[in-house]
Amino acid sequence: MKTVHQQSTLFLVLSLLLVQCSAVTLPQPGEVFSDLLSSREPGPEMVVLPAGEFRMGCVSGLDCRNSERPVHRVTIGRPFAVSKYEVTFEDYDRFVDAAERASDYGWGRGRRPAITVSWLAAQEYVDWLSRETGRTYRLLSEAEWEYAARAGSTTRYSWGNEIGTNRANCKACGSPWDSRDQTAPVGTFPANAWGLHDMHGNVQEWVQDCWNQDYIGAPPDGSVWLQGDCSRRVVRGGSWLGGPPGRIGAASRHPWPEGLDDAQMVGFRVARELGR
Repeated sequence: MKTVHQQSTLFLVLSLLLVQCSAVTLPQPGEVFSDLLSSREPGPEMVVLPAGEFRMGCVSGLDCRNSERPVHRVTIGRPFAVSKYEVTFEDYDRFVDAAERASDYGWGRGRRPAITVSWLAAQEYVDWLSRETGRTYRLLSEAEWEYAARAGSTTRYSWGNEIGTNRANCKACGSPWDSRDQTAPVGTFPANAWGLHDMHGNVQEWVQDCWNQDYIGAPPDGSVWLQGDCSRRVVRGGSWLGGPPGRIGAASRHPWPEGLDDAQMVGFRVARELGR
């Protein structure tokens, strides 16, 4: 049996631990941060998104495809962080040896989005990033991706139903990049309301989910959908090769083989768990 002194000491230790834990503050929605790698170089720049609820699918009612139906309500139960930009060659080349670098098709590296990266290679990158930083990085779920892309909107694009001018890098999107047939450096176009760039156009982005031809049976909590055709994974957001009205919309979704590693129009974005 513990003595009164031992019990008092144990209570004091537990109280100090509780105070220390309560003093740890998590990043708040809208906050931007970057974790350091073991090399002391920065990891991808991350933006904290709030918890919330939204309607997923073709909520605009415009140019809807069966793959974007049925529209359904999804709850994102806790805040999480998303990379401000698509993962760049600058980010990705810190992970791979020079001999293993993904092709940039001669368009340039640095701040351009990493392309010709398979879903399998993206998994290796997030595993490496987690080890380097001591934090939990991963690909976004498909629901998280659309939640991030919409940034509270219910329109075809985060800014409205019309493409406008100089909003995204895609075919006939009214920007100087229309005729270049290649990626643009990240951040060339305005961010959405939550501070995320290139959610529409530039490169299609891998998410974690297996491919399903519609949303019947999709998880309502924003988690990864691991049923369906898992030899193919979902890409979101459209690319420089796609054009309006629907191919770069917030609801647009397509399947690609998970081992595909030579696509000029496919890249990825990362998520990070908070408090882990």
